[in-house]
Amino acid sequence: MSASTGNASSPFDFKSASLTLMSFVLKTMSLQTLAQAMEERFGETPDFFSRDPVVIDLTHLASLDSLPNFVGLIELLTRFQLTPVAVRGGNPGQMAAALKAGLGEAPDGQSAPARVETVVQEVVREVIREVPVEVQVQVPTAVPTLVIDKPLRSGQQVYAKGGDLIVLAAVNNGAEVIADGHIHVYAPLRGKAIAGAKGNTDARIFASCMEPELISIAGTYRTTDNPLPPDVVGKPAQIRLEGDRLVYEALNKS
Repeated sequence: MSASTGNASSPFDFKSASLTLMSFVLKTMSLQTLAQAMEERFGETPDFFSRDPVVIDLTHLASLDSLPNFVGLIELLTRFQLTPVAVRGGNPGQMAAALKAGLGEAPDGQSAPARVETVVQEVVREVIREVPVEVQVQVPTAVPTLVIDKPLRSGQQVYAKGGDLIVLAAVNNGAEVIADGHIHVYAPLRGKAIAGAKGNTDARIFASCMEPELISIAGTYRTTDNPLPPDVVGKPAQIRLEGDRLVYEALNKS
């Protein structure tokens, strides 16, 4: 009995794919500590994630002999609308425990993807003479932009999922504006502003009057406990990320 390959009647196919996944960088073994921190950050935004797949990064825990509770960790992340699919960066024991819990192993560097690409190329060269070539073209779509033209009061929150946020009125103390892309506030920004909420390090925050309670770009944040530079506070300014450091720049009018 022989198995046929590469024919049109096959009920499945393998195709190469390039996927962008978020990395969940784990820095504690304590699920209680982690749950508390996530509740403080996302407790009021139950729709912040939409079953987004994530890779659990164990780099900060690799030097420890203990093992994370992966079953509990998967349950916790799932509760916050995240879907853990793989791990990386752990020591052999941690990686083995993760695999036992049903997670895959994500490569740390570029060598593994390069080897996979080579194998795929060899397979394609073998079967291309037998199977018609299917060309898939991805057409770029416009990034959605959410525009808010009313003042935001204390306790109000706006989230521009998957795109930029433009606010044409004041963001008052206690209000919160969140975007996966850039944030533009053409009025005083006095509440919290979180740009690049899902890890976009190129995101920026712009305001015509920069007086925020908290600003964050791709997880790097600063609060009023550490005041903004005098040439930025209360003035038109932008904030961007350079490495793991927030950079503040006044927008001078010529």
